[in-house]
Amino acid sequence: MKQFTLLLILISTISLAKTKNNTVTQLEDVTVYLSGAQINRTAEIKLPAGTSEFVFDKLSPNIQESSIQISGLENATILSINYGINYLLKQDTSEDVETIQKQINTLNDLIQTERHLISGYEEESYLITQNRALGTTAKVVNLEELKKFSSYYRTRITEIKSLIHQSSKAISGFNSDISDLEKQLRELNVTEKVQTGEIKIKLNTNRATDLNLNIKYNVYNAGWFPIYDIKADKINQPLELSYKAHVYQNTGNDWDDIKLTLSTSDPNTNNVKPEVKPKYLNFISSYSNYRSKNATKRYNYKYNPSVKTISGIVTSSIDGLPLPGVNVVEKGRTNGTSTDFDGRYTLQTTGGQELVFSYVGMTSETLPIHSSIMNVELLEDASVLDQVVVTAQGSAKRPNASFAQTLEGQVAGLKIASANGSSNINLRGVSTLSGNQPPLFIIDGIIADEEDFRYLNEEMIASVEVLKDLESTAIYGNRGRYGVVLIETKTDNFTSKGDLIEDGITNTRFEIKKAYSIPNNGDITVIEIENYTVPATYSYFAAPVLNENVFLTTKIKNWEQYNLLPAEANVYFEGSYSGKTHINPYSTTNELTISLGVDPNVVVKRTQPKDYKRNAFIGSNKVIAKQYDIELKNNKSSAIDVVLYDRIPISQNKGIKIDDIETGSSDYDDKKGILTWKLHLPANDKEVHKFSYTVKYPMYKRVNL
Repeated sequence: MKQFTLLLILISTISLAKTKNNTVTQLEDVTVYLSGAQINRTAEIKLPAGTSEFVFDKLSPNIQESSIQISGLENATILSINYGINYLLKQDTSEDVETIQKQINTLNDLIQTERHLISGYEEESYLITQNRALGTTAKVVNLEELKKFSSYYRTRITEIKSLIHQSSKAISGFNSDISDLEKQLRELNVTEKVQTGEIKIKLNTNRATDLNLNIKYNVYNAGWFPIYDIKADKINQPLELSYKAHVYQNTGNDWDDIKLTLSTSDPNTNNVKPEVKPKYLNFISSYSNYRSKNATKRYNYKYNPSVKTISGIVTSSIDGLPLPGVNVVEKGRTNGTSTDFDGRYTLQTTGGQELVFSYVGMTSETLPIHSSIMNVELLEDASVLDQVVVTAQGSAKRPNASFAQTLEGQVAGLKIASANGSSNINLRGVSTLSGNQPPLFIIDGIIADEEDFRYLNEEMIASVEVLKDLESTAIYGNRGRYGVVLIETKTDNFTSKGDLIEDGITNTRFEIKKAYSIPNNGDITVIEIENYTVPATYSYFAAPVLNENVFLTTKIKNWEQYNLLPAEANVYFEGSYSGKTHINPYSTTNELTISLGVDPNVVVKRTQPKDYKRNAFIGSNKVIAKQYDIELKNNKSSAIDVVLYDRIPISQNKGIKIDDIETGSSDYDDKKGILTWKLHLPANDKEVHKFSYTVKYPMYKRVNL
């Protein structure tokens, strides 16, 4: 019986071996997306009648299992498809890597040999030292024998120490060589992860047949991003635009001599269309963490792994001015910095893929690291404007003073007086003729009553600030005469990948005729897609209220035909490298404007005349007069066109009046307060343009002039 059981097991094992086949696949072509890639492999198999299992091995360990497609089945049927990782089967390595690893192994063997020699020398030295005693108590060694032994002892010990020193130096040299070779391996992006992916398929057919299968699947750790070269020799000639793709992959397999297609699609983008539902308003607590949801923004910025250093300027969408003190953090890392007084920042990356820009009073932005220059404009956080709040006055509920009492002693000036089971809240140092009156409570920018304040949960509090006397009335008027308590509550800490979803999926494909080899090391392979000669119009841009540099810009019409993507561009002007700029084709304008950099030969200066009367008082109002002279000079040998911008402030409060507006020769947009001069400036010539206005407001208030 036992022999019969063993025979059955043997027959089953032989049968399984016949139906389970490790099959070699051939890489045919690759479609590289902005993030990820689709691999197309072929395999020739002999399929016997019945059920068989085939294993396609030595594949990438980064396959998206749901993307696997098998075609070319003819009359065969797929019973199952499984993808897994094989930790025993190693990936093939390149000749360069194999050569370096062999050199490291050889050096390690040499090091071991030298260590064995050192051990032998030390053992010999020990034996000589332990046997130095001459003669015995009964026999005295004569002087001649003593001299011979001393000479031998000195000579051999010196030789041994010299040999040990030579071996130690050799080991040090070998270790230095190994260190250099290991650095070279890191440069080749060689990791210790040698596992492979494999796809197992189970097929069934009624008759034996030969199949030519196509196996397609998507992989991670690959992609491409565009880079442009913009060349402008003269401002009266067309623009030369070179469109290049930087392709990278670290999928576990080399792509050797394959047909390559670049696609502007991104299969990782969320393709689920949003559903518009009714929005219902209701009363909410003033300390609620409710925030209105903004529409998903359209960006198509993709992570660029070649960017190691990022710099830029962060500005406000309110007035366009730079924001100092903005936190710039590499998402998921402790690496970060802050903008300086001019809103500038520089950050060395540590492997993260996104930057988070945050500033008090502004909506945070999360952007992929897509360029070495990332200028960001932060929007005002207007979420509190979307709230509908009602506060109860004179509530009869019994107050809960526990939270308020925890703040007494922690918040300067806050006083809690308990009596008859209740408590009164007021601020020390606030003058009042009507007894102890509660301060004004502002919770998350919304006026609240005392009961809302009492029922706050301590764990919800982010910060508490107290304003008193003139400081409180200057901001909140008569309502703040008993002081103001400002409360900021904590907001939800979402752990999503950010609030920016790229929905600009297109079907543009660039089929590259030339075969390419893309190594599995993450290095960049540059592929030129197209060169365009682009008709363009040139002009200079100056806005000295924001920046006292003059920028050369060019405008391209009908730019949609070039299939451009948001990307960094290298600028070459008049035969010299001028720096970098950024192209954003997702503009809704009819013309695409590209900045070609700063031209130091065109100078702009914005000043206030010293003899101009500035301040005056009329009754209870303060009047500030502003006048500016803008001097523009063309030091070039040819005439130029310049568009000059400035602005006059717009009042958002009826107590602030803008009068006596003089706009000179500019085109003035009175709704936006923007002044525009379109100028033609001859060679070696200069012009001065003036404008002025007055601001009137109550003298006891301050205005953000």
